[in-house]
Amino acid sequence: MAGLGRNFNRLWAAAAVSNVGDGIVAAAAPLLVASVTDDPVLVGLAVFVQQLPWLLFSLVSGVFVDRLDRQRLIVNVNLIRALVIGGLAVAVWHGAATIPVIYAAGFILGTCETLGDNASATLIPAVVKPADLPRANARLHAVLFLVNKFAGPPVGAAMFVLAAALPFGVNAVTFAVAALFISTLRGVRGAPAAGPVRRTVRSDLAEGVRWLWREPVLRMITLVLFLMNVTMLAGFSILVLYADRLGLDEYGYGLLLTAGAVGGLVGVLVAPRLQARFGPSTLLRIGLLIETLTHVALALAPDGWVAAAVLLVFGLHGSILSAVILTHRQRTVPAELRGRVQGAFMMLAIGGNALGALIGGPLARWLGITGPFWFSALAMTAVTVVAWRPFGAATGAGSARVRGEPTGTRRG
Repeated sequence: MAGLGRNFNRLWAAAAVSNVGDGIVAAAAPLLVASVTDDPVLVGLAVFVQQLPWLLFSLVSGVFVDRLDRQRLIVNVNLIRALVIGGLAVAVWHGAATIPVIYAAGFILGTCETLGDNASATLIPAVVKPADLPRANARLHAVLFLVNKFAGPPVGAAMFVLAAALPFGVNAVTFAVAALFISTLRGVRGAPAAGPVRRTVRSDLAEGVRWLWREPVLRMITLVLFLMNVTMLAGFSILVLYADRLGLDEYGYGLLLTAGAVGGLVGVLVAPRLQARFGPSTLLRIGLLIETLTHVALALAPDGWVAAAVLLVFGLHGSILSAVILTHRQRTVPAELRGRVQGAFMMLAIGGNALGALIGGPLARWLGITGPFWFSALAMTAVTVVAWRPFGAATGAGSARVRGEPTGTRRG
């Protein structure tokens, strides 16, 4: 991490440790739900309840991220996460992890994410210089794909087979260690000013939303990303059942997730060159096509090898398109508004995940396991037609305009 400073090194270490745990649970959590029920509606709802807090609380969380000490907020949130996921591990160990218990844990963890993830995104510009943001974001994305999406899921699946409670216990430890690393940051720039807050929460919310709506680049991307994530999660929320349809066991499911991570990791490496050569407009339009074709290909995939290849390409394109919008947002949004704008952006971006997870199970029950993918293919065709010209015109001036950073099956 030479050249980005000691604070960034510690932030990177915290991200690496927490992503190890998150990657492990990314595979273990759906396997836990599938071990309790094979109802696609209940499986999809497990994803929905964890994404729902982004619709309910993201705007308010953004206000408090701008008001509170962001470093201390992240530490406290990670400690709460450690307690919740540790409690779930105990419940799994004693055979008490029922569907309501899993849903409750997922909702609390999702609520914590609205604070922790919003605060983390605003902390990066506070520990590195603006000119270093692309390099810092690339390194954080690299560790995300390497340990969260590449190494974590197969390890998590193997741990679940060995002892169902083990991956959740490991995740609890990683949250605690990440909190320790964040607590060692020193002299963080851009912390909220001390003193009493005289503005109302409502006025702060309105200010952040107005800023986002009046910024044409982020407004356009936010709306399209919302629809993209609805269609993506409609299929991905029942991916564990889709893997079973392909004849894959727990290890095969973990490797299916890893395929997307391999593509994402390659995307981190090649994104700067592709952006310089083709520009954001071309990459964004290609992304629309890949989104649409991904759903068609998954619906038609005859086996796990074909599905893995499709997810590899999908991960590649998602990684390429995600880095530019993150840097653009960090550079564009004023420091005092970062939490609120981030909250508004994430409410829609990740709120799309929640709605997609909500409809994925019923579509699978009604149309079969591939039904959500066919629905998503049709919806993305319409989005592509509508967004094709605005994307080209909006990015023609040379501004960096693509979509939010992915985190697992969550993009935003």
